[in-house]
Parts: sequence; C-alpha cells; structure tokens
Amino acid sequence: MRKMLLAALSRVLQGPAAAAAARPVSRVVVASRNYADFASEATFDIKKCDLHRLEEGPPVTAVLTREEGLHYYRTMQTIRRMELKSDQLYKQKIIRGFCHLYDGQEACCVGLEAAINPTDHVITAYRAHGYAYTRGTAVREILAELTGRKGGCAKGKGGSMHMYAHHFYGGNGIVGAQVPLGAGIALACKYFGKDEICLTLYGDGAANQGQIFETYNMAALWKLPCIFICENNRYGMGTSVERAAASTDYYKRGDYIPGIRVDGMDILCVREATKFAAEHCRSGKGPMLMELQTYRYHGHSMSDPGISYRTREEIQEVRSKSDPITLLKDRMVNNSLSSVEELKEIDVEVRKEIEEAAQFATTDPEPPLEELGNHIYKNEPPFEVRGPSQWIKYKSVG
Repeated sequence: MRKMLLAALSRVLQGPAAAAAARPVSRVVVASRNYADFASEATFDIKKCDLHRLEEGPPVTAVLTREEGLHYYRTMQTIRRMELKSDQLYKQKIIRGFCHLYDGQEACCVGLEAAINPTDHVITAYRAHGYAYTRGTAVREILAELTGRKGGCAKGKGGSMHMYAHHFYGGNGIVGAQVPLGAGIALACKYFGKDEICLTLYGDGAANQGQIFETYNMAALWKLPCIFICENNRYGMGTSVERAAASTDYYKRGDYIPGIRVDGMDILCVREATKFAAEHCRSGKGPMLMELQTYRYHGHSMSDPGISYRTREEIQEVRSKSDPITLLKDRMVNNSLSSVEELKEIDVEVRKEIEEAAQFATTDPEPPLEELGNHIYKNEPPFEVRGPSQWIKYKSVG
C-alpha cells in the first residue's frame, strides 16, 4: 500500500506528462468480419423481360456468387472512376477532340461480358471505353489512348472513338456503320464453323439507320450467330427517343427476328438475358435483338452539358433510384455477400489504380511522326505511304 502511495505521489510531482505516459495505452479494436461470415451465394428476383416472337424468355431469378459480385463491383467501379477521371482530364485540356463517356451504363458492358466467352466477339459505336476495359484492355492503355500517347491501346492514334482489343473491333465513329460489320464477323464465325457469336451494339440514335434494317434482313436469311443490342439511354445526342422514333419498342424492330427488352441498369438482368440470347444464337436459330434500357449521366459527349434537353432532377432521380453500382452494392451487403467496409476497400484500391493510370497517361511520350503510317495492315511487308505532299513519305510497318 505504501509503495502504491509513493508511486502516485511521484507521478504528481513529475507533472501531467509523466502521468499520461504511465497510464496504460487504450486501444480501439475495430471489429472485422471473417470471410467465413459471408454467404457464398444468393438468389435474387430480377425484372421480367418483354418478349417479341418468343414463347419463353430469360429467367426471372438469378444466382450471384460472392466472387462474381466482388468482380462485377470492382469492374463497374473501375469503369465509373475511369470515366470521371477522363472528364477531369478533358476539362484540363489534356484530352482533346471527341470524347463520349459511359458512366451510368456500366451494367450493360459488364453484364454482357459476364455472359459470353473470351473467344466471342464484340463491336460497338463510339461510346466504347467500358467495352475496351471489359474486353481486357488495361486502364492505363485506355487513358493513354485518350491523351494520344504511345502507350495507348491504339498507339495513341485512335483516341476515344477508336479503341481495339483481342476480339473487340471498336469503337466506330460513323453512326450505325458497325452493325453490318458485326454481321460480317458473325458470318465469319458461321463460315469457319466456330462456336462463337458476335455482340453488335448500337444506340437508340442509330436505330433508325437504313443499313441496320438491311443487316437484319441478311442476318435472318443466313441465320447468323449475332445478337443485335440497342443500348437505349433515352437520348440520341440531345433528342429524346419519343421525338426521334415513331416506335420506341426497339426490341421489336427486327420484325421477323425475335427480341427481348431488358433492364439495362441491373447487371443480373443483363447477364441472364445475354446468356439466353447467346444460347439461342449458338444453337443455329439465327440472330436475336436485345434492347437494354439504360441511362448516361454525362451529356452525349464532353461538348454537351447534358441539361439543355433534360433536367438535373431527372438525372438525380435515376442516380438515386437506379444506379447500377448502388443496386449491386445493396444486394451484396443486404444478403451477406460482402460488407460496406470490404467494398470501401475496393473503392480505395480502384481510385489508386486510376490515379496511377492517369499519371502514366499524362507522362508517356506521344508517338513520333515517323510512326504515322504504321499499322495500316497486319503482317504485311513494310511499304511506303504518301504524306501531305508527294515529297513526304512514311514507311508503314504492320
């Protein structure tokens, strides 16, 4: 007892700093969940698809495993952050020219990719960044392409609208022109006897193009393994679908081709519908139409503020009620597939990846002028390409 009193007296005489140092350190223990606490999978009800010329459609329930959910979440979050970084770089005038962003529509490209094989084929229009990523292109290569650098996925010569990857054919700048190309890819799949399909994407703004209806006809006649996919984000540039189309039932536009209309803001709806359509095409029944009802948060392109033909309130309502990332996050947390803390960790990792990619995209050198004529043909002997005048020539290397 006496020793305790003397020790206390000593601490008082030495002052508050010494007393604080003598106190035992209190530790705040943050509870963390073990992986064993999470469910391995969960089953969800999903929206029924509208059908055209079909007796049965995709299922109305979907199973999501924990691994799938984490992968989908990370992929969609990466695309979202990549597009927001692209917006920032554009406003800093580091990215120039045409730039069409994909934020809001992430469930479409991620859901489609989840339902097909790596050996299947994809071709789309000029809102292509998300598809370049889901087809295997690294974020740094996409951002470097946007900034016109040598390390870009098209060596800095394609830009926003012309990105390519293995079994991904762009990125096409002419409205609707990729649709007949997609049918050609599907024809090649059938001609060579491969068990492969082609996903041919276009927007509601391109859906009235005559070449699309010509392609429907040929694809149906030849029973091509092609899924024609209309990403209906409700506005073709600044014109609403109601003002642009006498019929907004885009999934019925094929007439003699079966079609389905899908909730394009729900990744599970997109995945299950794509599996259904892919099985139809692989079985030799011919093409199918899919309409993905989705929404873009940005304007048509970076030159479009996006609020002259729609209200801020409309955009905010979609964000609050139908955001594809939030929908997946809520499903996973509410069904013990993940936790808020775990998903926040993914968010931090994604932001770090995007920042590192942006650093690369702003410091990588631009391609030298002598490479201007390269990559015109693949695996061809080098040849000369005329420059701006007959006295200037470039060597083209494949």
